[in-house]
Amino acid sequence: MKWIEERDALIAQTKAFVEAVSRRSADSGRSAAARLQPAAVALSSAPPPPAAPVTNTSAPRAPAAPAPAAKTSATTSAMPTLAPLERKFDQVSMSSEIRSRIAAFRAHQERFNRERHEYFNATLARLRA
Repeated sequence: MKWIEERDALIAQTKAFVEAVSRRSADSGRSAAARLQPAAVALSSAPPPPAAPVTNTSAPRAPAAPAPAAKTSATTSAMPTLAPLERKFDQVSMSSEIRSRIAAFRAHQERFNRERHEYFNATLARLRA
């Protein structure tokens, strides 16, 4: 039943990510509206509406269901986070790695072919005997 817990943890983590992204997009929409608001306020005589409270977007919210949240909170904190890929690939090392993998694959295929021919010859020799 461990896969069920892992699935629930993944779902909870995905929901938290989606909520964080939607909050960020909503916050950026509010900041764009705030940039446009002073021009509109200058044209009207009404006082501007109060600013919306700023929310912390760095901390993900807890999942909606309380029962799985208790189980998955420890699991999601133990899961590794994805780090941005900062390493630049070296063309020389990458091509040498590709060549070595191709050579290993060819050697593996040659071994299979050799074993298949040996088995065929052994089976044919048994049938003739």
